[in-house]
Amino acid sequence: MDNQNQLPSSRKTRLNILPDNPQEQQNEVVGPGRFPSWLHRRLPKGNELIKTNQILSGQRLHTVCEEAKCPNLLECWSKKTATFLVMGKECTRNCGFCSIDFSKKPKDLEKDEPQRVAQSVKELGLRHVVITMVARDDLLDGGSAHLVEVMNEIRKLNPESTIEVLTSDFNGNQQAWQTVIQAQPNIFNHNIETVRELTPRVRHHATYERTLEFLNYITNHRNDQKLKVKSGLMVGLGETEEQVLMTLKDLKEAGCDIVTIGQYLQPHRQKLLVKQFVTPEQFKKYEEYGYEIGLSFIYSGPFIRSSYNAHEVFEKALKV
Repeated sequence: MDNQNQLPSSRKTRLNILPDNPQEQQNEVVGPGRFPSWLHRRLPKGNELIKTNQILSGQRLHTVCEEAKCPNLLECWSKKTATFLVMGKECTRNCGFCSIDFSKKPKDLEKDEPQRVAQSVKELGLRHVVITMVARDDLLDGGSAHLVEVMNEIRKLNPESTIEVLTSDFNGNQQAWQTVIQAQPNIFNHNIETVRELTPRVRHHATYERTLEFLNYITNHRNDQKLKVKSGLMVGLGETEEQVLMTLKDLKEAGCDIVTIGQYLQPHRQKLLVKQFVTPEQFKKYEEYGYEIGLSFIYSGPFIRSSYNAHEVFEKALKV
């Protein structure tokens, strides 16, 4: 029996797995056309995948791994690693690339969620915790106070763990930005997602300029220079090489220490189509350019996502 079949049906149906059969990949993920060879890989094996699922299910928690249909889910869960999605699984934005459920009025915040996340961190034995969130434009503070409470509870129960947050732009609310900065995460991540020219089509409500403003604000207001500023983008949406290079330059000027670049994969038919499969050689070229302009660390490749191998990325960035 394979790992996928061992998962409860409630979670099994939500996994976005790239199977070995290219024809299955065609039907499940991107529609017409075949995946190139560099997007084929075998599924991991091991009992840790099941343990991870049991812990998350037992604490009634959501993960961005599932809700965003991340292709790395099985690999990460087999290492007892997951990225928590807090404040529910309904987002007040309906971005063209994202499969997370959309709702103008999401469910109320769960007051015990911070404690449940902290307990899961302990049970999983996470040394580096990544907390992401849905956009909650329905809340006055965008959910910033709740996010800080999650961080505080993690530290109470797991004082040795480092924390990375991947946040919305809090609708441009600088007070919310400051609230999270003062909580002193080890990494503060906010994704720019795509190049300037494609932003209106790819992102809903968020803007390219506000993302740069937010990242620059984090850079200039961090109390501890050890706090790393991080952002990421997808490629394969129709952008040009020149546009990607300009985005990397903009992120560097905004103060980013770490940038991730990965291949966009269509999560379901209602979302934006993949326009191109970027080659590993092109990803390498983006990486080399990032270092040329002075980025501290750049993680670039077809399967790279914002929180993929986040602990390893954090440790490498600390050495720069």
